[in-house]
Amino acid sequence: MDQRVLGRTGVHVTPLCLGAMMFGAWGEPDHDAGIRIIHRALDAGINFIDTADVYSRGESEEIVGKALSGGRREHVVLATKFHGTMGDDPNEAGNSRRWIMREVEASLKRLQTDWIDLYQVHRWDPWTAHEETLGALSDLVSQGKVRYIGSSTYPAPQIVEAQWVARERGLQRYVCEQPPYSLLARGVEADILPSCRQHDMGVIAWSPLAGGWLSGRWRKGSEELTSRRAAMIPQRYDLSIPANQAKLEAADALAELAEERGMSLIHMALAFVIRHPAVTAAIIGPRTLEQLESQLGAAELELDTALLDRIDEIVAPGTTINPTDAGWSNPALEPEARRR
Repeated sequence: MDQRVLGRTGVHVTPLCLGAMMFGAWGEPDHDAGIRIIHRALDAGINFIDTADVYSRGESEEIVGKALSGGRREHVVLATKFHGTMGDDPNEAGNSRRWIMREVEASLKRLQTDWIDLYQVHRWDPWTAHEETLGALSDLVSQGKVRYIGSSTYPAPQIVEAQWVARERGLQRYVCEQPPYSLLARGVEADILPSCRQHDMGVIAWSPLAGGWLSGRWRKGSEELTSRRAAMIPQRYDLSIPANQAKLEAADALAELAEERGMSLIHMALAFVIRHPAVTAAIIGPRTLEQLESQLGAAELELDTALLDRIDEIVAPGTTINPTDAGWSNPALEPEARRR
């Protein structure tokens, strides 16, 4: 599998990154099954793995750690994240120095490693100053526990603000951003992706299959339209919501287009994401070996201009059909911020 440079780090990663969110209680509870998926991905040439502390409350990191033991760790670019709630104490979450310094040790232990290649802030925290977070992360880089730092699902103004703070304060800067990006959620094309290119940041796109909407199962007239995640985030799947009905229409049209071109919708969706000049890699998150096999090979698929034009007719550039799929909501638009 070909490799690309992550931002300006000089680190080479594959355009498909193995996401580990579905390993553990959230998806596949059998640790051995998760390890087999990881090993198959590595054998297929993938050298990039992304997980997070919050995935199954650390269980995902534990499975990844087991899979990489025995000599495989050296050849993997390993990424994890912090921010999500890991306990009942309100301080067991967020982007504060207090939490970062504690949680990185827990992640290192679960991952069975001495260093994390890419340590990412899982979400922007409006209650924590960028300087607080970047200062703590810079110390971890100096200590050798972390090689690089990145952000995930940051709004464009905060991506720019964080770069400015790092420059002005002489701190480590985020070398990449991890936004949601798919054929059905193209909003990042308007501001996030251009901002990342402007600041020489890599981009690792999450949910390139739109949470299963682009797996080929979501078609008009299908008898069973559901998802394992529907109970967790019904606002993204409930078909009584007009935006989700619009997603179904678009997913069906995209599936027809893929069939017309003789390719799977999965391959077309992944190839579309990694073709964008700002994108370094797309995160695939298989729960089974079969799902992994259906996604391998997408990096070799070429999409021509005529096909891309047809895609633009179905979902316009810069458009996210259901705003919930953007992954965050602007606190400035919350009712309490707008009352005057």
